[in-house]
Amino acid sequence: MNRIFLTVFAVAFSLLGAAQQPSPSIALIPEPVSVTAQPGIFILPQNVTIGVPENADLGHTYALLKDRIANTGATVQEQKGNGKASINLILNKRTDSRLGDEGYTLSVTPDQVTVKANKPAGLFYGVQTFLQLLPPQIESVERVDGMRLQAPAVEIVDYPKLGWRGLMLDVSRHFFTVDEVKKYIDNMSRFKYNMFHFHLTDDEGWRLQIKSLPKLTEVGAWRVNKVGLFNTFTPPQPDEPKSYGGYYTHEDIKELVAYAKARFINIIPEIDVPGHSLAAIAAYPELSCTEGADKYQVRSGEPIMDWSHGAPPIALIDNTLCPANEKVYGFMDKVMTEVAQLFPFPYIHVGGDEAPHNFWEKSPQVQALMKKEKLKTIPQVQAYFEKRLEKIVNAKGKKLMGWDEILEGGISPTAALMSWRGEQHGIEASKSKHYVVMSPTQFAYIDYMQGDVSTEVPIYASLRLSQTYKFNPVPAGANAKYILGGQANLWTENVYTIRQAEYMTWPRGLAIAESVWSPLEKKDWKKFAAKTEAFFSRFDAAEIKYSPAIYDPIVAVSKKEGAYFVTLTPEIEGLDIYTSFDNSAPDRFYPKYKEPLQIPKDADELRIITYKGKKEIGRQMTIKVADLKKRAK
Repeated sequence: MNRIFLTVFAVAFSLLGAAQQPSPSIALIPEPVSVTAQPGIFILPQNVTIGVPENADLGHTYALLKDRIANTGATVQEQKGNGKASINLILNKRTDSRLGDEGYTLSVTPDQVTVKANKPAGLFYGVQTFLQLLPPQIESVERVDGMRLQAPAVEIVDYPKLGWRGLMLDVSRHFFTVDEVKKYIDNMSRFKYNMFHFHLTDDEGWRLQIKSLPKLTEVGAWRVNKVGLFNTFTPPQPDEPKSYGGYYTHEDIKELVAYAKARFINIIPEIDVPGHSLAAIAAYPELSCTEGADKYQVRSGEPIMDWSHGAPPIALIDNTLCPANEKVYGFMDKVMTEVAQLFPFPYIHVGGDEAPHNFWEKSPQVQALMKKEKLKTIPQVQAYFEKRLEKIVNAKGKKLMGWDEILEGGISPTAALMSWRGEQHGIEASKSKHYVVMSPTQFAYIDYMQGDVSTEVPIYASLRLSQTYKFNPVPAGANAKYILGGQANLWTENVYTIRQAEYMTWPRGLAIAESVWSPLEKKDWKKFAAKTEAFFSRFDAAEIKYSPAIYDPIVAVSKKEGAYFVTLTPEIEGLDIYTSFDNSAPDRFYPKYKEPLQIPKDADELRIITYKGKKEIGRQMTIKVADLKKRAK
């Protein structure tokens, strides 16, 4: 259901011929470095001219602005470089030292709009900001003829805090088409992300064509289709059709790289090794140390790891490449040759996470390697693999990046890492002068539930929007010089469609965007929460799926003297909570929640709804009493 939130942050708009209105307040995500409101409003004419620099490649910038404005029925014409158009995009002749390569200034007066930048990327980000000043209808996927656009007069100076502002999409667990990946990239670009981390290989599918190793996609890209809760499925049977999956050809990758580049986004590919390699082993069993690997299949969602003893997991089947097998390094050389040719970005991500030890510990080949190379521990065995792999990557003219496990056993001085198991690994790496991208689970793992388990796909952990907003990619104690930036990661075991990928990303992706772009002192949770509500109407217009979990209270249960009490805590201000234990659907005429609720002796379920004033705003939550009691602390 569409929601148009008329908050103090909403941007005003006028219909054709309407009188000029007072200047509205301004809601922008990510928050700019400096915003100065000016008197008046700029009303776009029906015949809009857009001034562009001569002989400059603006990427997608002009087309984006033209298409959005033309969608309102206005006519749009390009005008080369004299600065007298309705909207002017200007590259600075003299470098503005404040702005760097991605910063911009935006001036909106009652007469015209001017975006200035040192580089085309800055113009693109300035246009994205200007579009946010226009009413939500500017995002519409359908034509919205019959309205005239307006924006508040304002002066903005803006530039990013960090150079690496990323989102990761896992396309191995579930394959997303080229068009779906493009849509995800487009949505990223709205909020000034510039890194798309492409997780291309895992146990559940090898998604990248390697022409020199055709079985990787002939076999490794396909599996038995299973639907339900991932990691609970029965093992695939030999006679079940392996028809679920897909992969990207070389031409697909070239198309995506060019598409992202036009939106000033780099694509960093990930080839996850030596663990998470079951799809590769199913295609080429000789890459394994383990007898019987020729019977392995691409994982379809059945349990293959035992995490009950903590990390590293105990593998039920061996999903690791064999570090003692010279064929593995020839394989990796072929893979990295083609990856390096396809992706121009300087780094190749090689995974390195969650490699189990138990099969290596039992392998005669690995034991012989340890004796030969004087390796004393299994982490040193993985470090041996990573160092040899880095030489291969470097020989292709690229630099190696991996998850923070590559620190264990020692890594070369030139290797970079992503700190995901909390912040400490990244802090330590930065102190030892390794470049780091921060993506810790407690802030940046957007595959986690963002609301109560009664409304979400059940995952083992939760990450509310308010917690995501606390992300500081340059944590205390880190050597800031070596923090490249930060990103959020969307693992897709239980994300079957691009619509669900959107739901899991937004609005938490707004919080990450502000954390990696905006100055720390500009961050304000209450203001951000109100801006997020205002942005829901923009998502509605753009038909982007998002989570309304900020309207669902946090549910906690305690037990005292044999009685159970439910505490409901709203995540944002201004919510009224209504409940019932009588199996009926509560509304605002039911008892308003004021204090912890004692669960009646024979009650079967609790139902919860939230309102803002007289408007129902949240999802109705239904939780069985038996489930509530299991939560008691």
